Amino acid sequence: MIDMVIVVKVGGSILGEGVSSSILQDIKSIFGKRQMIIIHGGGDEVTRISEKLGKTQVFVVSPEGIRSRYTDKETAALYTMVMVGKINKEIVAALQSVGLPSIGLSGVDGALIRAARKKKLIIVDDRGRKKIIDGGYTGKINRVNSELLSTFLEKGYVPVISPVALSEEHEFLNVDGDRAAAYVAGSLKADAAVFLTDVNGLLVENKVVPKLSMNEAKALLSTIGYGMEKKVLACIEAVSMGVKECIIASGTTENPISSALNHMNCTVISVE
Repeated sequence: MIDMVIVVKVGGSILGEGVSSSILQDIKSIFGKRQMIIIHGGGDEVTRISEKLGKTQVFVVSPEGIRSRYTDKETAALYTMVMVGKINKEIVAALQSVGLPSIGLSGVDGALIRAARKKKLIIVDDRGRKKIIDGGYTGKINRVNSELLSTFLEKGYVPVISPVALSEEHEFLNVDGDRAAAYVAGSLKADAAVFLTDVNGLLVENKVVPKLSMNEAKALLSTIGYGMEKKVLACIEAVSMGVKECIIASGTTENPISSALNHMNCTVISVE
């Protein structure tokens, strides 16, 4: 029986040179009281290493204003290499260093995250015109192997997940980390999903919005800028799948996860 599960998404902007000692100690203090799953980002590191290897990264914008990496086959391989082979293992090693039993996974392992490959993408070019392009190796998540995660949680592990999904054709697909966190949390009906980023929450007129219902968040979605809109969308999706609450909070504060769970200086999104 899985009880008191929280899912934590740690953004690449927070990881920087690695997991901070504050986050590590905070996870350690929570471990044993609640079961935890970590999903990580790391897009900036993917860009840095890819361009160092001579592969220029291309970003596209959807008609809704959401900016994302265009993932051709070579980029998918590089994305997987950096996310799964480097960043994931660095986080697992950091958790192990403070005595936290952890296991590194990607969505490919055990078919943990399955996704449908997007055949076409609608983008907006520099002149504001809509264009249809090949979908590349980007995926839309359609299921999560919650039984596999439950097994690791029951055995006392902290699963650390890279947002690389497996397609129906068994290809590597780039999936958004925030959306991956939402689907993982939703598959387990988690008590909370915490999205750690580099700001204190959703800002409206330069003030943190402390609480939003799912419908209020939907109404604001079109007015939210790049980066934050994906987190709010992920929160809406997670809550609609049965997660009790989603929290957007700063990962740069002391004890950021504990503070978020106590609703300190953050944005909480729930059904009501």
